[in-house]
Amino acid sequence: MIELYQWELSQFSEKVRLILDYKGLEYRKIEVTPGIGQVELFRLTGQQKVPVIKDGNRYVADSTAIAKYLDKEYPDRPLIPQDPKQRALTLLLEEWADETFSVKGRKVLFATISQDQEFRKSLLPNATPDIFKSFLDVVPTDFFSALGFGVGFTPDVISAAITSVQEDLQMFSDLLANNPYLTGDEPTLLDLTVASLSILIKFPDGPYLDLPASLRGKGLPAIADNPNNEAFFNWRDGLYSQFRKPLSGITRAVDSSPHRIEID
Repeated sequence: MIELYQWELSQFSEKVRLILDYKGLEYRKIEVTPGIGQVELFRLTGQQKVPVIKDGNRYVADSTAIAKYLDKEYPDRPLIPQDPKQRALTLLLEEWADETFSVKGRKVLFATISQDQEFRKSLLPNATPDIFKSFLDVVPTDFFSALGFGVGFTPDVISAAITSVQEDLQMFSDLLANNPYLTGDEPTLLDLTVASLSILIKFPDGPYLDLPASLRGKGLPAIADNPNNEAFFNWRDGLYSQFRKPLSGITRAVDSSPHRIEID
């Protein structure tokens, strides 16, 4: 069985999970905890980012490299079109989504966490002691603004990201106006990439992520509840309903040993 070294809230881990489900491949998840200081993943793969899959004795890192590997080794339900023009378009837009759309999504998630106390408390692991959850009740919003400055997420940066994401979602909606998928009549790597990278903007409605049920369908209200985005999120959730397995349908495992990682 394929093993997936991952972080549950990583967009790129979700991209690989969706790809594995789309191809009908069984896998087990090995959660790699950020920031603990363990270097086991580096020892195994020579790098510290997730996602990584282990297939037999082979390790493959990077979500796009994993997609290409799976297409070669498991050719059923291909991800990358054979037609040269459609292949080029798929890979070009997929790279843009990986490098640009994903970053905007993380900034939008930061905005949601900053504005919604219950949302950020719900994101804490289930094992978080109540005393730490209570601490969030008294943390002022200004604290998160200061934190944002520290990582380059100033209010202007966040505002620009929200505006840009809104434009991206409209672009995707326009591409889907006369087609079931972004580049035609069949799903490709681009569709699975865009769908999975959008999870931090608005979580899927179904039980696909190991998060509290109260977070399903939630996101930044200015985007998640915008009627102009309804067509996109309906498409995204429809794609999930068609291809993504709910949590109960997956053989899952959690590695309790700590790992120090960088999020890809």
